[in-house]
Amino acid sequence: MAHLNESDRAAYLATLSPGDEIDHRGTVFTGELLSELLSPLTDPGSGLPRFGNARFDRAEFGGDAAFDGAQFAGTASFERAEFGNSAQFNGAEFDGEAHFESVHFAAHSSFELAQFHGGAWFVEARLGGTANFGGAKFYSDASFVGAKFHDIAWFGGAAFHGDTWFRRAAFRGDAVFLKADFEHVSGMGPLVCTGTLDLSEAVFGAPVTIEVAANAVHCRRTRWASTAALRLRYAAVDLSDAVLEHPLSIAARSRPFTVDGEELVEVDLARPGVSVRSLRGVDAAHVVLSDIDLRDCRFVGTIHLDQLRLEGVYTLAGAPGGLYRRGMRLKRWTPRRTLVEEHHWRAVRSEDPDGWTTPLEGDEVLGPTALAPVYRQLRKSFEDGKHEPGAADFYYGEMEMRRHADDIPWAERSLLTAYWAVSGYGLRASRAFTWLVAAMAATVLAMMLWGLPQHDLKPTSTATSTGSGRFVITAVPSAPMNPHGAYGERLSVERFEKSLRVVINSVVFRSSGQDLTTFGTYAEMASRLSEPVLLGLGLLAIRNRVKR
Repeated sequence: MAHLNESDRAAYLATLSPGDEIDHRGTVFTGELLSELLSPLTDPGSGLPRFGNARFDRAEFGGDAAFDGAQFAGTASFERAEFGNSAQFNGAEFDGEAHFESVHFAAHSSFELAQFHGGAWFVEARLGGTANFGGAKFYSDASFVGAKFHDIAWFGGAAFHGDTWFRRAAFRGDAVFLKADFEHVSGMGPLVCTGTLDLSEAVFGAPVTIEVAANAVHCRRTRWASTAALRLRYAAVDLSDAVLEHPLSIAARSRPFTVDGEELVEVDLARPGVSVRSLRGVDAAHVVLSDIDLRDCRFVGTIHLDQLRLEGVYTLAGAPGGLYRRGMRLKRWTPRRTLVEEHHWRAVRSEDPDGWTTPLEGDEVLGPTALAPVYRQLRKSFEDGKHEPGAADFYYGEMEMRRHADDIPWAERSLLTAYWAVSGYGLRASRAFTWLVAAMAATVLAMMLWGLPQHDLKPTSTATSTGSGRFVITAVPSAPMNPHGAYGERLSVERFEKSLRVVINSVVFRSSGQDLTTFGTYAEMASRLSEPVLLGLGLLAIRNRVKR
């Protein structure tokens, strides 16, 4: 048409009517020329273009291509077409197959509210500007295999009623499937998204496997009506309020995805590992996480958290290491697994966070009352999985939150504080044994100074005559004499050996049989009550760390 003179072009256009088949393969269209073509094809009743079979293979559209509301009763083919400016197919209806293989959209392209009743093929398409498929309906199969989206891809509200393929698809911006409906989609990917793959409020009606390499994957309020498997690389996943009716597994892949024996090219994806940022509102009874980073995960509000399954290598936030100065006092935090919510709470308690992670602006900071049940459920999850050492860390966290909670009576908090100081809630053997050694040393010193008598007791023998030349000899024990003299004289090797024997017997809850002063008797009684307890707490702590 571009090479026809005006009279020949007018004669050709006069032969066209709405619903005719057209063949303009390889035609070069300007905006004006396309308008001239669409004018005779426009239905007077609806005011919309109507085509039969339409072939625009390898056509070049130099101006804006406006096919808004167009009706394609037959096959619509735009294979290898070039759209230099915007391409508008808003509200278009494709009754037959729509072929956009290897099409190049240099600028904005929009298929908003378009309806594809036949197959929709965007294989190897290149979409240079924003691609808008918002509200589009795909009633049959759709293929975006090898498609390249160089800007935001918007599929908000789109409905995929047939199977859909995104193998080798590449999204250089965000890929948004907000409220999309995947009725029969069985697989999504492998694909690469350098921005965020947003599946928030989407619905998956069939078993699906999602294979994605992306910087972030949002599944907020996403609904899976059947089993689902997410195989991810690099992504930070947000599962807030997701609805799971069947098991959902999230696993990190260590190697790039391959399609037809070739690895997908991953660019601008530098974040190592796969992490989950939030499980709030999720029923964790259906969740399995494998090789996932949970250091920034929000657990508060998760349902059935005690049934969460963690497999492979997983990472939780740890308490800060090293020494921290508080005025003239040095402080060291006990190494253990923690929740990021505890990090936030401790970081905002004082001006100096002491290595605890500070919350981001807008993050809700929850207190110990809300965190204690979370630690309790995670502890049960690890115990049910026969991972007692891991459960011990969550027990420590639970007790810490109880010790600081406002709804716990002060007497109970005081008891928990003593329990923490003496043995780290029965989980820190070094602390218990340190107190045991200190108590034994103090008892030994007290025995040497005041507990042992000045001299060993020597009984006095008394002979009493009974007549007929017989005598009865009675041994009367002498009373122990309190030690006297300089303290230095009492610290002898002999007295140390006797004191040590008394204390060691006390630790194993036995009496030494050593004669003691009144002070020594009470000191031994106190030692026999306290030091076996400290020994037991130390052994309990060891047991909790090695139990399987």
